[in-house]
Amino acid sequence: MPRVVVNVMLKPEILDPQGEAVVNALPRLGVSGVSTVRIGKRIELEFADDLDEETVRERAAEAADKLLSNPVIEDFELHIEAVEPAP
Repeated sequence: MPRVVVNVMLKPEILDPQGEAVVNALPRLGVSGVSTVRIGKRIELEFADDLDEETVRERAAEAADKLLSNPVIEDFELHIEAVEPAP
């Protein structure tokens, strides 16, 4: 069964307040040298086995564009992975 991983990130020109909070907190935790942090989300979609890769990619892109991301302020990437059946 194919799995599509959708990574959604704010566009580079959009301020990321969560990322700023993390980058400012890291030195207090003893982690130095980090200059930028961007926070995003990962969504995994599993599709039925009978769908070809092109159909899976098209449906995942449609879901990402219409529901999983806000195209005004976010970009997304799709990665198709093969899922091994459970023993």
